Amino acid sequence: MEVIYEDNHIIAINKACGEIVQSDKTGDESLIDTVKAYIKKKYNKPGDVYLGSPHRLDRPTSGVVLFARTSKALTRLNAMFQDKEAIKKTYWAVVDHLPEQEEGELRHWLIKNEEKNKTYAYSKPKKDAKEAILHYKHVASLNRYHLLEIDLKTGRHHQIRVQLTKIGCHIKGDVKYGFPRTNDDGGIHLHARKVEFIHPVTKEFIKIIAQPPQNDPLWKELSQIDYLQD
Repeated sequence: MEVIYEDNHIIAINKACGEIVQSDKTGDESLIDTVKAYIKKKYNKPGDVYLGSPHRLDRPTSGVVLFARTSKALTRLNAMFQDKEAIKKTYWAVVDHLPEQEEGELRHWLIKNEEKNKTYAYSKPKKDAKEAILHYKHVASLNRYHLLEIDLKTGRHHQIRVQLTKIGCHIKGDVKYGFPRTNDDGGIHLHARKVEFIHPVTKEFIKIIAQPPQNDPLWKELSQIDYLQD
């Protein structure tokens, strides 16, 4: 587990591909459990450790995950994640094809199929569909793949994965959404690169950056490109 930010109210982890944020039917250890154990040991805390989860990342996705260490922080973070302007979330996605335009906004209407755990995108409003908006730009190409930087405006189920697929750009390793083969680690090349926000308690500006998985040769090479350094 890689801790990339920590104070009395919040803690941020650079989640690895394959880790689950919260417990599910698999019974695998969740990141919440791992972080609680870390806090308990580091601060020698008796009894149960409080930890709240204001958002999630898909299991095959890597990158920044925020947790709240206090109920006050959790309440405020929950509200912030509902506000499009309160938290800026930047993702990196490695795709197999370039979009027609180097930079642009995608707006679709999404419907989740609960049984298949898959989301479908439509170009026009549809009954029970939720609007999804993101901004993308092409920032690098390497080894037949292309790196897109994505500013996520809404937070829908599998939003980036399904919206990019809708325009013919499949995320490397994402067989659920049309890429032809899996990655060796079972993850996909979608990484929550950065979050920026005003701290819910101290009111300071916070920017948290997560390095993509350095055990992956493609991610490692891409992250070493000079103009991608923060």
